[in-house]
Amino acid sequence: MRMRFRRSLTTRTNVELIPLIDVVFQLVVFFMVATTFILTPGISLVLPGSETSEPVVMTKLVVTVISRDEIYLNKERYDITNFERRLATLTEEEKEEIKTVVIEGDETVSYTLMVNVLDALRKSGFKGVNLKTREPD
Repeated sequence: MRMRFRRSLTTRTNVELIPLIDVVFQLVVFFMVATTFILTPGISLVLPGSETSEPVVMTKLVVTVISRDEIYLNKERYDITNFERRLATLTEEEKEEIKTVVIEGDETVSYTLMVNVLDALRKSGFKGVNLKTREPD
């Protein structure tokens, strides 16, 4: 006589949703954080310090001023005359979308060059301009 034992282990057919939701939530947070970074050219700048500086919202247009022959509009390099020409080629829709501009300038950049860059931006119709500084130590 044979005795038959019934197996107590049964296969589960349901899917655990809690770990899946955790993973999806972490992916959503990762992509939200990763897409808020705006990369600027990898140029070493010594920004001038300011005790009254305030945080500003990053914009789609960052101007980095190194010298008359080295002005970056986001990642594109220009000299001062080509910089003015490039700003003139922006359409009104692009200017409306940008609204404000952040200017980064090395502390050795002359005041005259900064005024020339600001003039070029103002001639192109940009009114909101922020100067990037470093916080005091």
